[in-house]
Amino acid sequence: MRFFKYHALGNDYLVLDPADFPGWSEPSVGQIRVICHRNFGIGSDGILWGPLPATGGAFGLRIFNPDGSEAEKSGNGLRIFSRFLKDAGRVGPAAFAIDTPGGRVRSVIRADKLITVDMGVVSFSSRAIPVAGPERDVLNEKISIQDREFTFCAATIGNPHCVIPLPEISPELARRFGPDIEAHPNFPRRTNVQFLRVLDRSNIRIEIWERGAGYTLASGSSSSAAAAVARRLGLVDAAVTVHMPGGALLIEIGGDYSITMTGPVVKVAEGDIHPELFSVKV
Repeated sequence: MRFFKYHALGNDYLVLDPADFPGWSEPSVGQIRVICHRNFGIGSDGILWGPLPATGGAFGLRIFNPDGSEAEKSGNGLRIFSRFLKDAGRVGPAAFAIDTPGGRVRSVIRADKLITVDMGVVSFSSRAIPVAGPERDVLNEKISIQDREFTFCAATIGNPHCVIPLPEISPELARRFGPDIEAHPNFPRRTNVQFLRVLDRSNIRIEIWERGAGYTLASGSSSSAAAAVARRLGLVDAAVTVHMPGGALLIEIGGDYSITMTGPVVKVAEGDIHPELFSVKV
């Protein structure tokens, strides 16, 4: 049972190729939790299960959070999976397609080793995200959490996001309010949360609470959603550098809110999962 570990700006994933796991149709919730556990397992922010069969020459991919839930899409996960495919000799310099439950994306590994992914089109529609209530674009709405009221915008790029613009942000803010926002009744499928500070027309900073994973050093889909929200509010230009605790990504926003994301990936390790790992339940 082989694993391949990579990180993208400190957001780390394990790639598990189904071909290396005979008899597994997919990892179970219990297996995911122990594999991802920082003390009892290998440790990661999630599992990339692929490549899987897909149509049109694409590579199929499923993405699992450390709590065992499934994510529709992950920007950093997609860059990591792209790097894995390149390292495994399955792709070359030409662009290729990856199918996720959140939609098909196009990826290319550049000559400078940065990876560019066409993430799809951001929607602010309450029905698409989804957000409770009548159909509308979810912009500058109020939400009360604990002892505080926030103004938020919501968006989807195949997975749900709640973006909260503020003059000051911090990891403590994300850790305190993120869990309650993630599980708020406004969001029927839970949500990823970004606390957003606009630095200037070309730079923003975010702190991230990820659905099913918790506080996270970086996120590609969070960067995409936060940049798109800042653009929709008229606060930034079409090319935005998104700064996070783990590093920075370049997000380019089309006129239709299509997103192109560019950033690095680092290979950490590869090895074998011992069956004894699964004797522990977490």
